[in-house]
Amino acid sequence: MSTDHSLPENALTVDVEDYFQVAALAPHIPRSTWDQRECRIERNLERILDLFERHRAHATFFTLGWIAERYPQAVRRIVEGGHELASHGYGHERVTALDAAGFRDDILRAQRILEDTTGAAVRGYRAPSFSIGEHNLWALEVLRETGHLYSSSIYPIHHDHYGMPQAPRQPHHPAGAAGVVELPPATLRLRGRNLPAAGGGYFRLLPYAVSRLALRRINRRDGMPGIFYFHPWEIDPGQPRIPGIGLKTRFRHYLNLHRTEERLERLLSDFRWNRVDRVFADAIAGRPEAVVGTAQHGRTGAHVL
Repeated sequence: MSTDHSLPENALTVDVEDYFQVAALAPHIPRSTWDQRECRIERNLERILDLFERHRAHATFFTLGWIAERYPQAVRRIVEGGHELASHGYGHERVTALDAAGFRDDILRAQRILEDTTGAAVRGYRAPSFSIGEHNLWALEVLRETGHLYSSSIYPIHHDHYGMPQAPRQPHHPAGAAGVVELPPATLRLRGRNLPAAGGGYFRLLPYAVSRLALRRINRRDGMPGIFYFHPWEIDPGQPRIPGIGLKTRFRHYLNLHRTEERLERLLSDFRWNRVDRVFADAIAGRPEAVVGTAQHGRTGAHVL
């Protein structure tokens, strides 16, 4: 299928972390051992950047400060390729595990390292494991106070580790949080529920046709762009296997790693892609014309831009 240029551009995003930094593996990989692990981020980023260049696609890379500190040249190549550099925090700590002071320290540390490494302003943020929700919306205010302009951290779905299903699917400011604009990952509204359509494990689990259909419906029926994400380790079937992990975690982490790159090739061919700061420029700037689709306010009382 060729690219349908009648559809809006979607936002392509990469969460730049390595396989041993995944939250689900944290009980099996102590943070103190990270520097002793085989790091595969450089080679995987090279493959991703080459893939994007072939398809003339630009993306937003939500990058750990820990990665930029150790692999500065790899992170510089992201910016040199015309992509947006954004923050994923410093050391992949969930926001739910931090208080306001700890969160401020984490994002300031990451922001300083990323900006000093590349010279690019860092204005976007994505919480590790989408760990901002109804109980810690204060994080959006801290992001605003530290010079960030947007977050893509609230996933409006049901999930056993994260999610705020009553949150709007569109760019919005959650009620009671005078912080940055929230740009949620893509979801498909079906029979009164939000279904995940933004990539990650679902992209590997389900046939590619499901992702294509979902994004086309979001673009066409809802008239709005979607935000898609994946991780560099998801194109790396040769990554070391972690012993002792449970069946559920093993299934989620390793399923179909050998198929991800080929599916990404198809995704990049079937849709138009760009950086978050370009696709959602109006929403980030707070312009009223950024209203898209029909807001699902739920219990949040959120103000949809």
